[in-house]
Amino acid sequence: MSIAEKAFLGSLMKADYLLNDTVIQPEQLERTQHRELMRRMMELNRAGKNVDLITLTTLPDLNSLGGMSYLSEMLSFADLEKFEGIEKLILDLWKEREKRNILTIAANNDWEIAKVIAELDNITQMKIDDHTSLQQALSDIYEAPWEDQKILQSATTGIKNLDEVTGGFQDGEVTILAARPSMGKTDVVLHFAKVTGWTGYLPLVFSLEMPEKSITTRLIASTGGFNRTKMRDPKRMLNERQKNRWSDVIGYLNETHMQIFDGAGQTIAEMRAKTRKLMNQFPHKKPIIFIDYLTLIQSSESYGGNSHLQVTEISKSIKAMAKDFNCPVICLAQLNRSVESRANKRPMMSDIRESGSVEQDADLILFLYREAYYDKESQDRTLEIIVSKNRNGPVGTIAVNYNEHTGKIEEQKEHRLTHE
Repeated sequence: MSIAEKAFLGSLMKADYLLNDTVIQPEQLERTQHRELMRRMMELNRAGKNVDLITLTTLPDLNSLGGMSYLSEMLSFADLEKFEGIEKLILDLWKEREKRNILTIAANNDWEIAKVIAELDNITQMKIDDHTSLQQALSDIYEAPWEDQKILQSATTGIKNLDEVTGGFQDGEVTILAARPSMGKTDVVLHFAKVTGWTGYLPLVFSLEMPEKSITTRLIASTGGFNRTKMRDPKRMLNERQKNRWSDVIGYLNETHMQIFDGAGQTIAEMRAKTRKLMNQFPHKKPIIFIDYLTLIQSSESYGGNSHLQVTEISKSIKAMAKDFNCPVICLAQLNRSVESRANKRPMMSDIRESGSVEQDADLILFLYREAYYDKESQDRTLEIIVSKNRNGPVGTIAVNYNEHTGKIEEQKEHRLTHE
């Protein structure tokens, strides 16, 4: 067993950038000595020092960590190409140990069977491989031939007026897209994901709430202009003309190369590991990361339940991820209920939950607002995209057409600023 842990720690010594990306925590290692060594590595890394054999040999308690010869032996086990496999093996072995622990504790404390099952489920759900590529989700048959695209400097939003105001999604920058529930956040973010995929980026969608199947059906509905309710039973509900277009829609969506990760409670470290893996699989494409949504991301510690500190950590980690991978990150956020009690219900910065750090770390903040959501009689299909913070240009409001039945977003012919 300890060979896998030696290979893991040796790989961290050989390439200390992996410390930022690994999903393994020190307490998931079996040997106490290995746990302690990983903690030391993390401390050095946080202090901005190199984590290599030379630095580690300067530790005052080197002997309790196995001494110089043990560290050298670990380094000889390093295998960067198999790193993800080693991580998975360590995680699987940890799960088995945890399950045994739970069963022992349950037996000693007379737990009810429902509690035992719930605890075992929690462990089983910890996974690195919750990933479905949209190609698999739609159909393996429609593998469209795809040329390597030149790497682009910024990603288009697919909305001309919004591109003019923002310059598109820039590498290394974080966009926060915030709205109240049912305003169209998910449809807007999937619109961005499709368009960036079609223009040569590699869209990675981390959906912490909505399962892959719902995302796939939303993508098909908005791309094909199909009413979403028909997607529950396409065979019975789609008409012949729509059925004839079905394979074209799927072929077209295939070309986005979108990748979907739908595990609940993912951490930034897990997202980084998955992004790194996909960057190796698609070396000629630049990733663009979409996260749905901010407060569902698991922080690395609980901070005694202080949500402000949790959001601050997550916000800083998202910014670091955009910078380290030099790619755009678009993260959705929920707004406080306070919006609903105002006469003018257009969102403001203070409506973002725990807004301080988010406002500081984001390069671009977009709010969504639909008058028709509050006025049920209204026939107006306008969705306002309110640019509230923009490091690269002006603020203002872009109006687009939004079909809430299909989820389709379209430009309005003439650009209207709808602020009073």
